[in-house]
Amino acid sequence: MTSNYEPRLATRYRETIRAKMKEQFGYTNDMQIPKITKVVINMGVGEAVGDSKKIKAALHDMELIAGQKPVGTKAKSSIAGFKLREDMLIGSKVTLRRNRMYEFIDRLTNVALPRVRDFRGLNPKSFDGNGNFAMGLKEHIVFPEIDYDKVDSVRGMDIVVCTTATNNEEAKALLAEFDFPFPKKD
Repeated sequence: MTSNYEPRLATRYRETIRAKMKEQFGYTNDMQIPKITKVVINMGVGEAVGDSKKIKAALHDMELIAGQKPVGTKAKSSIAGFKLREDMLIGSKVTLRRNRMYEFIDRLTNVALPRVRDFRGLNPKSFDGNGNFAMGLKEHIVFPEIDYDKVDSVRGMDIVVCTTATNNEEAKALLAEFDFPFPKKD
């Protein structure tokens, strides 16, 4: 079943953002224009060592947030001090691409980030030098899909936005066009 549905941000990228980026950086070829390739969401659940129900709740919450079934992440080695055994489920992650990725970015920038307490913008230094941006959220309950009354504990999550940009400047300009709230320079 294929549909002709295209997320709002995908349309905006195709119609306006590509042209702005081409003009701003003087690309000669349309294939040089950076684009977002994927979004990886990771949630570590350290409490899962003592209670296996915590990992099930984290996987369920992650599925609600991402709109896609997450994968459980396993411990690579045993650590006796933490009561951790090899191959024990200790987190969840999901990789979003195409339409789900654009829908998630839309919800992140327009709904979730404005709900973060004491939010002063994203850290412009969180780029890795190769055009990828990483950020962390302390509370996963900022997403509207999560019912606060049914949450057993508030968890943090890491969100990595991967782009085809070759440097931080291009990646920041691309994400700023997608309404990522970077602080304005005075």
